[in-house]
Amino acid sequence: MSVRIHVRVNGVDYHHDVEPRTLLVQYLRDTLRLTGTHIGCDTSSCGACTIHVNGKAAKSCTMLAVQADGCEITTIEGLSNGIELHPLQEGFRECHGLQCGFCTPGMIMTAADLLQHNPNPGESDIRHALEGNFCRCTGYHNIVKSVQYAAEKMQAVQQNKKEVAA
Repeated sequence: MSVRIHVRVNGVDYHHDVEPRTLLVQYLRDTLRLTGTHIGCDTSSCGACTIHVNGKAAKSCTMLAVQADGCEITTIEGLSNGIELHPLQEGFRECHGLQCGFCTPGMIMTAADLLQHNPNPGESDIRHALEGNFCRCTGYHNIVKSVQYAAEKMQAVQQNKKEVAA
């Protein structure tokens, strides 16, 4: 038995029949071929599978695809505008916030959620927000620097928009 779902992923509408037990991460990777969302632990402990569902960070390894029916989903592939990297993606590159890269999509999606709610986070805010994401390579220092870089860049863009509008 399958269930028909409709989701909007990275601005594109999809309609598929899915098995009721299909995890959202499996649907994204196997059906939509959006492999930037990683499967790490299947228990929501590592955060590698973090995406945005209706604008909020969610771990897709513990959410069923049928639970996403009618939802707006953003994956790491949909974070940039297609021309330029998102400031977080740029920050991870510029500040060496990644090594093997396995945790990076989840880290970036979690940090994007943080910056939506707190555009000027301190180091402790960033570390607290990223507590549900594990990195086995970097020791987190450069990840925090990457998020700070993005926050500063995003604030500068907002300031420039205000100045142009004035």
